[in-house]
Amino acid sequence: MAQYAVLIYAADAAHGENASREELELHERHARELEEAGCMTAAFALESIATATSIRGDAVTDGPFLEGKEVVAGFYIIEAPDLDEALRIAGRNPVARYGGGVEVRPVAGSFVREPAAR
Repeated sequence: MAQYAVLIYAADAAHGENASREELELHERHARELEEAGCMTAAFALESIATATSIRGDAVTDGPFLEGKEVVAGFYIIEAPDLDEALRIAGRNPVARYGGGVEVRPVAGSFVREPAAR
């Protein structure tokens, strides 16, 4: 089965300090649904845009590469038989219905390393 990355675009991180309990519950419910359906293989919520640092050439700057009203707030990997099904799954993400958006891209390859013991 093919893997697809679903990039979540929003004004800021869904788990940011300004997120309401209702917003958090919407995203948590969506994640549980994907887990129960067996199609999500990994998910990562990113910290607030205020924590971003960008590197371009020798320049290191605070913030994202581009100034915009939406930033990548997180991403997850799903498995689906084809792009149409991946789009159907990704389209259920709450951010796509409440002011943000998602981008779906086929995964060309992957590497996952287990975190080191602490």
